[in-house]
Amino acid sequence: MRPLDWLAGILLVIGGLNWGLVAIAEFDLVAWIVGLEFGAVNVASRLIYGVVALAAVYFAVRLPMILTGRQTIATRHELRPAA
Repeated sequence: MRPLDWLAGILLVIGGLNWGLVAIAEFDLVAWIVGLEFGAVNVASRLIYGVVALAAVYFAVRLPMILTGRQTIATRHELRPAA
């Protein structure tokens, strides 16, 4: 796996744990880290949420390649049957 894959995975775990804390304990770790009350947002918290969301999109695209051991998306040329 690429280093960016690892980073995206770590961010997804952190995001998942944050949502778990919100659901179970009504505690928003991101808000707490940036000094806000539960549910409040500012530029810093939006940046953190945005980075986690980008990691999710990246990982959603990369996951099939990671699971199959492929490193790149197939091109049209690779998808055509041999003549």
